[in-house]
Amino acid sequence: PHEGTWLQWPHQYQYGKSYRNRLDATWIAMTTELVQGEKVHIVAYDQAERKRIASLLESSGVSLKNIDFRIYPTDDVWVRDNGPIYVKDKNGQLFIEDWGFNGWGGKADYNNCNAVPAKIAGDQQIQKIDLNNTMINEGGSVEIDGNGVLMACKSSILNDNRNPGMTQQQAEEIFSRYLGVNKFIWLEGQAGLDITDMHIDGFARFANASTIITMNNEDLTYWQVPQNDINTLYAATNSRSVAYKFVKVPLTQNDVVTTYGKNLGKASYINYYIANSCVLVPKYDDPNDAVALNIIRQLYPGKKVVGVDCRNLFANGGMIHCVTQQQPR
Repeated sequence: PHEGTWLQWPHQYQYGKSYRNRLDATWIAMTTELVQGEKVHIVAYDQAERKRIASLLESSGVSLKNIDFRIYPTDDVWVRDNGPIYVKDKNGQLFIEDWGFNGWGGKADYNNCNAVPAKIAGDQQIQKIDLNNTMINEGGSVEIDGNGVLMACKSSILNDNRNPGMTQQQAEEIFSRYLGVNKFIWLEGQAGLDITDMHIDGFARFANASTIITMNNEDLTYWQVPQNDINTLYAATNSRSVAYKFVKVPLTQNDVVTTYGKNLGKASYINYYIANSCVLVPKYDDPNDAVALNIIRQLYPGKKVVGVDCRNLFANGGMIHCVTQQQPR
C-alpha cells in the first residue's frame, strides 16, 4: 500500500516549451487517476511552475486536496531513475535510499535530479542512506519480486559509464545489503541502443510475486533483447527454484506516431505502474491498446486499470513506470 506517488512535472527550462507542452496532458491524466487513491507528490521546478501546474489541474477538474507540491529544480521527468527509493528495515522503519544518478552514464544533465532524494529525505524527515559513492543505480534498472529476487540487465549497471570496474559479485553484495535480495536473474542486455542502456522495466516486470509479465519471443527480438537473454528470462525461477508464471503482452500492432507526427516504431505496454486504487498502463492510439489493457486487467481484479496516452512520452525514451515513484505507507 502506498502513502503516495512522486511525479516530476515536465518544464521548459531544459528542453523548451514544446517539450513541456507535449507532455502536460500525460501528467494531468496520471494525476487525475492517482489522487483518487493516494497522495500525489508533485515536484515543480519553481514557484511559477507550481502555479502553472495547479492551474492546469484545476482547469481539468482535479482537486488539489490530495496533492503535495515540492519546489525542487529538476533536469527532466524520470523520477523512477533519479528519485528516492523507499525501503523498510526488519522492524518496519522507513528509510530513503539515495543511490547515485549520473544521467544514464553521462548522457544527459543530472545534477538537479541527483539532488532530489536528499531534498525529499530532509523535507520528510525520513532517515537517508547515502549510496551516491556506493553505486550508480537507476530505479528502472532493477525489478524485484518482493520475495528476494532481483532481475536486471548488466548493460545498465555493470557498465563503465555507471560503475567502472565493478564486478557482478560486488553489485550483488550491494543489492543484497540494501534491497534485501538473495537471488539474481541477470540478463546481459545491450548497451548503447537507447539512453538507458536497456532498462529491464521496458520489457520484463514482476506483475506479482509469482508472475513475470513480458512479451513473446518475436516481440522481444524486435525490442533487440538478445536471444540468450530471452532464454534466460523464460527459464527464470524464484528464490525457492519454482518457475514463474508468464504473462505475455504484445507490442503495439502498428508503429506509434506522436501527436506531432514523429514515427517511433512499435511500443511496449510492460512499463505500467501499480497504484493503490488503479493501474496506469501506457496507450498509444493503437488497436492493441485494448488487448493489453484487458490482459493487465485480469492480473489486478481489485483495481481500475486505465490507459494513459504515452505517444509523446515514448518519443523521449520512456513510459508510465519511468516517470512514477512509489512511497509506501
